[in-house]
Amino acid sequence: MEATELNEDIWELRLYVAGKTTKSVTALNNLKRYCEEHLKDKYIIEVIDLLVQPQLAEGDQILAIPTLVKKVPEPIRKIIGDLSNEEKVLVGLNIRPAKKLG
Repeated sequence: MEATELNEDIWELRLYVAGKTTKSVTALNNLKRYCEEHLKDKYIIEVIDLLVQPQLAEGDQILAIPTLVKKVPEPIRKIIGDLSNEEKVLVGLNIRPAKKLG
């Protein structure tokens, strides 16, 4: 099995925050809960505090915080906010397909 095949099983998520604000803490807690429920043992969360490393915002074109960036598997996705809407987050990350209306 090639290394790329192994990596496809791991979701690489990057959460951009600015300090330990209520929204940032809520976003991280929500993200951890969703990952444990839907991606158990298949995810890596990297938290980037832009107060500490502001230069990293440019690479992923971060315009608002908190912002979650799904790097792998592709396509890259971004979700802005405290991630409190579980359905929106799961659909946005392609963990769960959007429910069909009707």
